[in-house]
Amino acid sequence: MVAQNADVRFLGKLLGNVIRIHGGESLFHRIEAIRAASVDRFRGIANPRVLSGGLEALSLDETVPFVRSFMLFSMLANLAEDRQGGAGEAQGTLASVLALLRSQGVASEQVAALLNKALIVPVLTAHPTEVMRKSMIDHRNRIAALMRLRDAGRIETPEGELIEEGISRQITLLWQTRALRRERLYVTDEVDTALAYLRDIFLPVVPVLYARWERLLGQRPVSFLRPGSWIGGDRDGNPHVTADSLRLALSRAAQGLLADYMEQVNALGSELSISNELAEVSDAVCELANRGGDINPARADEPYRRAITGIYARLAATYQKLTGRTAPRPASVAGEAYPDARSLHADLTTLARSLQLASKVALNDGGALTRLIRGVETFGFHLATLDLRQNSDVHARVVGDLFRVAGVCPNYQSLGEEARVTLLRHELASERLLASPYARYSEETLSELAVVRAAAEAHGLYGPDCVTTYIVSKCESVSDLLEVHILLKEAGLYRGHGTARSAIMAVPLFETIGDLEKSSQVMTAWLELPEVAAVTSAHGFQEVMVGYSDSNKDGGYLTSVWNLHQATAALAQVFQGSGTVMQVFHGRGGAVGRGGGSSFDAVRAQPPGTVHGRIRVTEQGEIIAAKYGTRESAAANLESLTAATLLASLESASLSDEDRRRFAGAMDSLSSEAFRAYRSLVYETAGFAQFFRQMTPIDEISELKIGSRPASRTNSGRIEDLRAIPWVFSWAQARVMLPGWYGVGQALRSFPDTALLREMLDAWPFFRATMDNLEMVLSKSDMGIAALYSTLVEDRDLANTLFGRVRDTWIATQESLLSIMGQSRLLEKHPALDASIRLRLPYIEPLNLLQLELIKRHRGGEKDSRVREGIQLSINAIATALRNSG
Repeated sequence: MVAQNADVRFLGKLLGNVIRIHGGESLFHRIEAIRAASVDRFRGIANPRVLSGGLEALSLDETVPFVRSFMLFSMLANLAEDRQGGAGEAQGTLASVLALLRSQGVASEQVAALLNKALIVPVLTAHPTEVMRKSMIDHRNRIAALMRLRDAGRIETPEGELIEEGISRQITLLWQTRALRRERLYVTDEVDTALAYLRDIFLPVVPVLYARWERLLGQRPVSFLRPGSWIGGDRDGNPHVTADSLRLALSRAAQGLLADYMEQVNALGSELSISNELAEVSDAVCELANRGGDINPARADEPYRRAITGIYARLAATYQKLTGRTAPRPASVAGEAYPDARSLHADLTTLARSLQLASKVALNDGGALTRLIRGVETFGFHLATLDLRQNSDVHARVVGDLFRVAGVCPNYQSLGEEARVTLLRHELASERLLASPYARYSEETLSELAVVRAAAEAHGLYGPDCVTTYIVSKCESVSDLLEVHILLKEAGLYRGHGTARSAIMAVPLFETIGDLEKSSQVMTAWLELPEVAAVTSAHGFQEVMVGYSDSNKDGGYLTSVWNLHQATAALAQVFQGSGTVMQVFHGRGGAVGRGGGSSFDAVRAQPPGTVHGRIRVTEQGEIIAAKYGTRESAAANLESLTAATLLASLESASLSDEDRRRFAGAMDSLSSEAFRAYRSLVYETAGFAQFFRQMTPIDEISELKIGSRPASRTNSGRIEDLRAIPWVFSWAQARVMLPGWYGVGQALRSFPDTALLREMLDAWPFFRATMDNLEMVLSKSDMGIAALYSTLVEDRDLANTLFGRVRDTWIATQESLLSIMGQSRLLEKHPALDASIRLRLPYIEPLNLLQLELIKRHRGGEKDSRVREGIQLSINAIATALRNSG
């Protein structure tokens, strides 16, 4: 915390100087007075009216730069926190976990065996809560790079710029960069933002982590940690994602990746100056050198360099083939494109073996060549594996269209489940295709066929690892999964004749409370199909995705997490009975209301027998910036995820069967009461939808250009039709955070055995993580500020009644939680997280107060563009300060 606070003071001082220079002394002093008044108010030494008076004195011309200043301070504070690994997120290191496992009698051989079959994948998704423009992210990353140089004691950059002046210049550019998008975000923009993280963070960080782990483990593990992405392949509810989006995402990823490979290979050419007159060189390297085409006499005795010339030429040709562009640094000789990443890996491995065995050069496991080899193993030619996702209703319509036109079945969608499954299986066993280039299909059918055909093309270009998974949203039956195979078959990605095989796995997404409860039944029937058994056997596993967002909006926080816990445990039994390895994909969000909170605690708290070293987790919205915004925070968070996966897979069971039974019974009771209370408020209280829409800035959020998907699935005002992300995001802006806690307090208060709850808190990682997340979300909510937002509700009787209910429940929830935890205040036992939140709170309240005033003006009909800009900028600033707000 000391280093973090020093960074905050340093960066805050530079920001203040920038505001003074570019905004003027008057603006600087007004902002500083409001900041000081807010800080004093949170210390309890100032009258709240001082703060309100300072805000009221701001003119409209001053409001926008004021909001921007507080947003930039929060961004820089986030950067300072990320450089120390994050507050409360990156708890686990591999070294500490290995020590713990050793103390429990887990041998290093068991750890090595697990890692050799492991797969850990953070999957970046483009959900609309990342409000920061890519231009802002780029400036922030440059500040982070300069701060790393400053840490190393450097005074100036390699280019000769003074470090402090460089940081100040980047803050100036941030101040002068428009924070808001003027045009709606397109898929192309989301692709570029994700690639900034994949290229600038994951690409350099992951090989360094492997080198560290290799030293720690005493052996070289397989490349089990790999990035994934949905951006460009997730079509569920987003009509802008098409086959062209898929091609674009994969092409741009390959472009950035291969450019990086070429830079690394070029640097290797400078390093490996070994002469065969002074050292032995393997025949394989000599052959590689002779094939390379480098006839420069100055390198005649330097086979490694000549081999690298050829490798570079082949990479440049690969770049041309995959991207359609000329390599940034043209090759000096002609080369044939690599057919796949394995061929490049083989050439690099040839160099490494010769260096070690023939030339007797000890390769550093963190050296340039070993890092590049590890990078090629991990990233291939695709950088991140891109998932496909679509809603099952779309698949049913498309398959129905194909069957109708082909004369197979005129009314597929009217069939029952048994008849659908029989028909689908019969069709999948046939080798004939359904689609004809001469027939007419709906635009939806043509679009979906184009996507799977683009995926097949991508397999030929980038290798089969570029697209491995097809996620079926709203999966309720076996036919929902078989329909995906029909589409894959049309592109040659599924063959059912003879021994069934599929190049892409169909993965069910169980998301609502009802779907989670039926998931075991669906997967039992799915795994019993012989063709499915053949496909999963070839892959070595079957993936199942469980979603947090819709289950939370459907049933509330406690019921959501408990149903997910129960569903994955039940699924593990189903998979064990079928002899199939289960891989769970957790669709977590940033906010607690969407499964957010500490990934380490969440993974460690998974039910026994559900991880086995294999897990995928979504990283959404602003959480990507929070966890992977700097190389330091990315390394810490990726190691934390890996450490937690090891613990969840190998740690000794913390509960006896009897305790597990008792605790599960208690959770059933708690979940039932929490569900009743949550549904009673959200879905059964007259006027609640109106209360929500008027109290929160949901309509203003819908106007922001922060995502390529619409906020609602339909044009209705029903809560049921609103997407889970803006539902959570808008409650966070109003500082209510309702999806993350409502219903839990009623459940805790009505539970008759407080001693049992305390026992669960001490002994059960799942319950501890659940309560820790509840504590965090309560600490970020503020009923005083929320009360002011309730004044936006036009029906005052409705506002007073419903807000009073919410406020009283929040108070009761906090009291119940503190009683169980044995604390006098929230976050008493989490000082780092407490300090992180307390640092930001004085900067959030003024933003909320200004946002409220501007919303009142906007809804009152004021047309001044500065009002709208101020509202949208305040949404951006509050989200930046709260971090996991959506």
